[in-house]
Amino acid sequence: MPRPFTPKVITSNHLLEGDVIYLSPTGEWVRNFTKAELFTNPEVAETRLKIADQQRNIHVGAYLADAVMREDGTPEPVHFRERFRTKGPSNYFHGKQAE
Repeated sequence: MPRPFTPKVITSNHLLEGDVIYLSPTGEWVRNFTKAELFTNPEVAETRLKIADQQRNIHVGAYLADAVMREDGTPEPVHFRERFRTKGPSNYFHGKQAE
C-alpha cells in the first residue's frame, strides 16, 4: 500500500551560485523557504516538478521536499535536512547566514 501524500515544496540548487532555491506560486525561484509554493495535491506537485525540471539553465537537482503549513500560512520544512538547507552554507558566515 503506498504511503499517503504529505504536503511538499519544490527545492533545488541554483546552478551558478549554488544557493538553495524554492519554486514560488508564481513559478519563480526564490531563496526564502516561506515564499515557496506548498503542494497538497500529488498530481499538481509532480506536474510542477516536471515543468521545473526543464529549467536546467537555472538550477540543478530539483526534488519534492516534505513541508507543513504554519499558522501564519507559510510553509515550514519537516525534516532536519531541509531545515538545515534553509540556513545556507555552513562552512563560513555568508549568504543567508549573513542576513
